[in-house]
Amino acid sequence: GDSDGEHEDSLAMRARQQLEALLNKTMRIHMTEEALVGCFLCTNRDCSVILGSAQEFLKPSNSFSAEEPRVLGLAVVPGHHIHIVSIEVQRESLAGPPYL
Repeated sequence: GDSDGEHEDSLAMRARQQLEALLNKTMRIHMTEEALVGCFLCTNRDCSVILGSAQEFLKPSNSFSAEEPRVLGLAVVPGHHIHIVSIEVQRESLAGPPYL
């Protein structure tokens, strides 16, 4: 009935509000091989995450230690193509490499 549609609308509205609350926050996205840190700008219909002023941090391996981050600028993390391990919202004062 109509109540199902209203319930879906309220869920969509709440999800949108939660996303809007994250706008311009510094976000750390952990993926299988690397992590990206940047300012959350928006998403798109494919559930991609768009970060501004993004930096890429490669996971250290046995053969090499963590290097300086690579500055990417604007970065698009495709929602369906890259395995995202976790996404964190950073406190503004927190800095440094995501892998220690």
